[in-house]
Amino acid sequence: MLLNAPNILTLLRIVLIPAFIVAYYWTHPWSHVLATVLFVLAALTDWLDGYLARKLEQTTHFGTFLDPVADKLMVAAALVMLVADPKVQALVLDIRLFAVMVLVIVGREITVSALREWMSEVGKRSHVKVSSLGKIKTVSQMVAIPFLLWSQSFWGLPIFRIGEVLLYLAAALTLWSMLIYLKAAWPDLIAPRQG
Repeated sequence: MLLNAPNILTLLRIVLIPAFIVAYYWTHPWSHVLATVLFVLAALTDWLDGYLARKLEQTTHFGTFLDPVADKLMVAAALVMLVADPKVQALVLDIRLFAVMVLVIVGREITVSALREWMSEVGKRSHVKVSSLGKIKTVSQMVAIPFLLWSQSFWGLPIFRIGEVLLYLAAALTLWSMLIYLKAAWPDLIAPRQG
């Protein structure tokens, strides 16, 4: 069934992306709070749709395709808006380093998506399936981004700086996991083309 609960949650995550963007650029004093809440809500739907798909045995081809697309769109939208925001540029330790980390994260997602598609075409998609390191990378990103969006100190904690450090950690994990995927696919990438 195409419109089961997990797929509806994935579609909701996609719908939340433009709402998140509008909230981020809204000039209301509470706009950063609303943007953060919308991002966290979208991140929770990511966890919940996967849990429900397994628990209810409602995994579909549509959901398998759309879920990672929704995740990548959500993360890319948030990171691009953050790196382009003059307020964020003034808060980060080094805007050039921050921009490079964003590029690493977005570039890895494009590279690994293309690698998975190609490996699927040659019948070896299981060689580049999601690893536990990839899941840790995702959790690091999904915690870092709301901290960066919130940007205000909370109970005396430097929330923005914690988010920045977590983003750098996510970028390092991103590179590491990409190298693992490339290593797994390397024999097939350099093999002579058949036919």
